[in-house]
Amino acid sequence: MIRAPSIARAVVTHGILVGVGAIFSLPFFWLVSTALKADTQVLAMPPVWVPRPVRWDNFPRALEYIPYVQYALNTLRICALSVVGTVLSCSLVAYSLARVRWIGRELVFFSLLGVMILPGQVTMIPTFTLFKWLHWIGTILPLVAPSFFGNAFYIFLLRQFYRTIPQELSDAARIDGCSDLAILLRVIMPLARPALATVGLFTFIGAWNDFLGPLLYLNDEGSYTLAIGLQRFVSQHGAEWSMLMAASTVMTLPIVVIFFFAQRTFIQGVTLTGIKG
Repeated sequence: MIRAPSIARAVVTHGILVGVGAIFSLPFFWLVSTALKADTQVLAMPPVWVPRPVRWDNFPRALEYIPYVQYALNTLRICALSVVGTVLSCSLVAYSLARVRWIGRELVFFSLLGVMILPGQVTMIPTFTLFKWLHWIGTILPLVAPSFFGNAFYIFLLRQFYRTIPQELSDAARIDGCSDLAILLRVIMPLARPALATVGLFTFIGAWNDFLGPLLYLNDEGSYTLAIGLQRFVSQHGAEWSMLMAASTVMTLPIVVIFFFAQRTFIQGVTLTGIKG
């Protein structure tokens, strides 16, 4: 029989969680609400929370100002290449740091942790100079190529997850004649799908929302991403708040949908990382 204090504790806990969730979802609700308002209701006082009438035509009107489809395809291409490069490179490096014994491994790992401390502003100018020397400015290579050379945070994340996988599985595969690469592909990566999905999701969101990178390296309007396109909309039609919010909603919606369907795998990958080691 369930006791009354347990029921009361559960009700209070869920009530607090619902309240906190409502507070965090309020900005997104205001974004969507403003996207559906008429111009006269956007800055009205007191605020109009539920638009009347609902202006669905704000969305097609907002997307007419920028070539949304072209910018979306450019962004998806960068996101896809970044996800593939990050997952492949970080998986290999993390496996070598977690499962392969070699001289200097711990030193390299702690050096990797030191790299995580450096803010991006410190390396921005040297990185730009390097890409300029390679004649990559104006292409998507500066936005994609670094992902194929690993990311310190994602390497750390995967290393910690790999250390939770029993060593006996790798030993059994090695007895059967598997190389380290075969062990990684056939044993480790199938078991590490939650962590790999987490890395892929983080990378996709970062590439999708990236504004500074495309602003620095892309100079052809035909290769602009959605973040740059939204900034162009702000500079040209900043006073039209309802259409600006409509364009922002369309840009934000894919991230919300992806996280909604991948949240269980994402949470599992985060919670299981770091249990051992």
